Amino acid sequence: MILIILNHFMSNILIIKHGSLGDIVQISGALLDIITHFKNKKIYILTTSKYKNLFESCPYIDEVLIDKRLPRWNFFYLLNLIKVIRKFDFENCFDLQNSSRTEFYRKNFKIKNWSSSRTILKEGESKKIFDQNGVIERFKIQLDRSGLSNTSNVLKPDFSWAIDNDFEIKEKQYIFLAPFCSPKLQHKVWPYFKELIELLKQNFKNHEILTAPGPSEIGFCKDLKLKIILDKDKPTSINQLSKIIKQASFVIANDTGPAHIAAHLNVKGIALFGGHTSAKKVSIETNNFKVIEKDSLVKLTVTEVLESVIRQFST
Repeated sequence: MILIILNHFMSNILIIKHGSLGDIVQISGALLDIITHFKNKKIYILTTSKYKNLFESCPYIDEVLIDKRLPRWNFFYLLNLIKVIRKFDFENCFDLQNSSRTEFYRKNFKIKNWSSSRTILKEGESKKIFDQNGVIERFKIQLDRSGLSNTSNVLKPDFSWAIDNDFEIKEKQYIFLAPFCSPKLQHKVWPYFKELIELLKQNFKNHEILTAPGPSEIGFCKDLKLKIILDKDKPTSINQLSKIIKQASFVIANDTGPAHIAAHLNVKGIALFGGHTSAKKVSIETNNFKVIEKDSLVKLTVTEVLESVIRQFST
């Protein structure tokens, strides 16, 4: 059954998005379309504590609600969360996480109009087939079938709202590298960044080669001989990272959050993809931000990456 939301005179709106960072970046256009459609309504987002500060800086969000995402056998936590959500008496929810957890929430939050990749499926469509579309394309279909009058922004996310313009960066010209990945996603890591860094230093003598590591990545940066940017000896926030990426002359990254930030800040750069997924499915490629794909990252040579950087850098 297709969910139709036409009544503008409804109560406040709930959006659900837990993560990851790349997925958070990608909903920027969807958030703008939702707030444009539901004028004069308060927009709440249910997210994790990791993204609390980020969403508090978002002009499209009025209030941030935190979900600890404790195991579903934690009955008392879930009961309390359900009780909190029901108090708001939301009539509309846009589930942009579209997970099994949020499907459980749909059945328990008692929100009249629930938009998700399940509720908007047409007769004969399966979620498995639907999910083969690109991430952003799925959001577009979801919003269109949920009755939004204008979805002109969802396909072109603009993450510029997240930039911390007060964060000072001393370096004037630099190439930004994101050679890291979550410990659980090491299959996304291209193994030849160390060799590439030496070649970048030789070929781009007027540019610093630097990064902005997380708490567990500083030691790795030293091993790579990468210059690092910190905030008073602490890792930068997502907002500060966005400023660093926006000012970069070029970005080279694994398939991670920083790559999505670069793509949707219209920064020139490349992301390195192995066979774990495709660039099309994660909706990352733009006019300025490109992708190199191999069925295995081990097969992607330093020469191939360097040539691509030099070619794209000069265009």
